[in-house]
Amino acid sequence: MVHCYLCSHHCRIREGKRGICGVRENIDGTLYSLIYGKLIASAVDPVEKKPLFHFLPGSKAYSIATVGCNFRCLNCQNYDISQMPRPRKPVYGEEVATEEVVRGAKRFGCESIAYTYTEPTIFFEYAYDIAKLASKEEIKNIFVSNGYITEEALRTIAPCLDANNIDLKSFSDDFYRKTCGARLEPVLDAIRLHKELGIWIEITTLVIPTLNDSEENFRKIAGFLKGLDEEIPWHISRFFPAYRLLDLPPTPIETLDRARRIGLEVGLKHVYQGNAPGEAENTYCPTCGKMLIQRYGYQIVQFNLKGSRCPYCGSEIHGVWR
Repeated sequence: MVHCYLCSHHCRIREGKRGICGVRENIDGTLYSLIYGKLIASAVDPVEKKPLFHFLPGSKAYSIATVGCNFRCLNCQNYDISQMPRPRKPVYGEEVATEEVVRGAKRFGCESIAYTYTEPTIFFEYAYDIAKLASKEEIKNIFVSNGYITEEALRTIAPCLDANNIDLKSFSDDFYRKTCGARLEPVLDAIRLHKELGIWIEITTLVIPTLNDSEENFRKIAGFLKGLDEEIPWHISRFFPAYRLLDLPPTPIETLDRARRIGLEVGLKHVYQGNAPGEAENTYCPTCGKMLIQRYGYQIVQFNLKGSRCPYCGSEIHGVWR
């Protein structure tokens, strides 16, 4: 039996079997990654699509993914690739060397590589080798993650990892167990450790009607983030029916408005609404209230920051800016 220390499931995998992610297999007593160098998706995205609003806004990210995931979210929009390897199905992907990924990012003028679409933790070795090469070329590395990475894995990649948009799906362990097949506490631990290691983080909560849309849930998430750093951007995103939650309606805009209001009341400086174009996509100075970055969808319409400061009152706006 092999013990996998990559994610917080800590799978104990018998010979000939795979872990929960479906892409790590015990072969004759040695744990193998079945997806190293096997891309299932690649694209050039605006970094705002991750979503990252305080990290090189207006830049492009070279986005890549392999198949597999260590969660089983009932609402997954990319379930066709995230759940593809289960149970013990063939592992698909195009063979792409680490050097070729970095060359692709440079070829398309991308300032970062985003490990996204599925959970980057499960293709850690591949991502880590790419990230080391990218860092040498002054290309930033971004995870878009469910936050289930272990301390050992995160500390290993931290010197090369510049940013992470982490899903904090709910502040209920029951929600995590029933909807995602995971637990809440390891995600909270990972968010804390990212802050400790100096990795820029932004948090996303997909608001699903009847499942995680209570005022109590919003206040607990906002309170947790405020306790870490009031400058952490919180993205409250609109749910649309997908995968195994086709019977639920899209999130009402009024619910997103309520969540954003609660986040600001609790004391967070930057609370955004996702999948719902409007004023709540913009960045405002928390001191004087002036608009600093105007967005429409994933596009920058106006950019008024002077370095890292508000040009109107001089307040520092936390982030990673050009």
